[in-house]
Amino acid sequence: MIIGLVGSRAMLHARASTPFVRLASTTSIDKFKVVVVGGGSGGLAVANQIYNRFKRAGKSLNPGDIAVLDAAEYHYYQPGWTLAGAGLRPKSDFQQPLASLFPSYISHIPENVATFSPTTSSVTTSSGTKVGYESLVVAAGLKINWNAIAGLSQALADHKSGVSSIYSYDTCDKVWGDISNLQSGNAIFTQPAGVIKCAGAPQKIMWMAWDHYQKTGRGYDIKVDFVTGMPSMFSVKKYSDALNALRIERGIGADFQHNLVSIDAGSRRATFKKPDGTTVDREYAILHVTPPMGPLDFIKASPIADATGWVDVDTSTLRHVKYGNVFSLGDCPSLPTSKTAAAITSQAPVVTENLFSLMTVGSLSNARYDGYTSCPLLTGYGELMLAEFKYGLEPKESFAKYLGDQTARRRLFYHFKKDLFPWAYWNRMIKGTWFGPSGPFRPHFD
Repeated sequence: MIIGLVGSRAMLHARASTPFVRLASTTSIDKFKVVVVGGGSGGLAVANQIYNRFKRAGKSLNPGDIAVLDAAEYHYYQPGWTLAGAGLRPKSDFQQPLASLFPSYISHIPENVATFSPTTSSVTTSSGTKVGYESLVVAAGLKINWNAIAGLSQALADHKSGVSSIYSYDTCDKVWGDISNLQSGNAIFTQPAGVIKCAGAPQKIMWMAWDHYQKTGRGYDIKVDFVTGMPSMFSVKKYSDALNALRIERGIGADFQHNLVSIDAGSRRATFKKPDGTTVDREYAILHVTPPMGPLDFIKASPIADATGWVDVDTSTLRHVKYGNVFSLGDCPSLPTSKTAAAITSQAPVVTENLFSLMTVGSLSNARYDGYTSCPLLTGYGELMLAEFKYGLEPKESFAKYLGDQTARRRLFYHFKKDLFPWAYWNRMIKGTWFGPSGPFRPHFD
């Protein structure tokens, strides 16, 4: 069994210059059978899967009947930023022009959605264009709150600050520069409390840095610490226990329930807040920061959001709890599972099957999502712990019956992350032909 990919979505940037040309057979230029909000991992995967599903059933949609709205200039394979930060691959491997990724049968509207009107089955773009739909899929990602940490944005812009982050294409190569150039001192790696995308990534880069220092003879001169707002190393106890044991074995320090709140780059001092409201300052030579994250503002203010700002969907069907022709997947829905590209590979077939059934027979199919997600935890060069789990933080391991317990760190899994997953992403997943735990084989829902 082949696992899904971890971790990815397109970032929303300035409006692309490519003009929108309507190719669909519908009578109005602003009405589509399916509208997808977001051209990231979830948006591209589900748009292609929906088109393929109708075609496979002999009910082919006309070219342009599916539209994707996204003004981003580039699409990114975000799990690759950890590889760039670890010096394994250039970051340019993980960027392509978004417009180049759309097949001729999918319309790309290079605008961002500003508001939702689910009662009229329409959205309005930032330019004021109203776009109607029969079915809507929201796959817009989440918001990275860079300004929530005082001094962070300025420190990231300063190439001498020692502050970096793998959570941006613009700064992921700075991570490797800081790691590789450090000769001595404190190397601190942070993670905030709360929801973030790919919650294992903050420690992946820490493990790689630690291993790099051991392999280059700097291990005794550099102190590596993991300072996290979370209460443990990982949300799933099985993997958390194994990771904490590894941390102790390797002599890596840890402070739990410590949230980074400010950075003084001039004095190389970071301030963390503890649960009781008190703060503690830590000096650093390099500081890798994972910023807080949350729902996008335009979703949070919309009628499709729940009280916390996420798209309010049924956890199994991925259909909106109030608006029956609205679905969501990826980072923006209210699903109690880790937000990763692996999750998308299992969510997209469920959204596709339920949307197809709703549009053809008027009711949902039997397709249900069990919360599957995955985090390929790099723990060093040539080794990786493959965490796979579902709702309830229950392990759901694809390889355990063949290779044994997946808390064991394996070179095979390392090459999945480094080599197989990036290839599968560009060549299969965003083209709608990669289906999570079943790999290239489309799942069947009885």
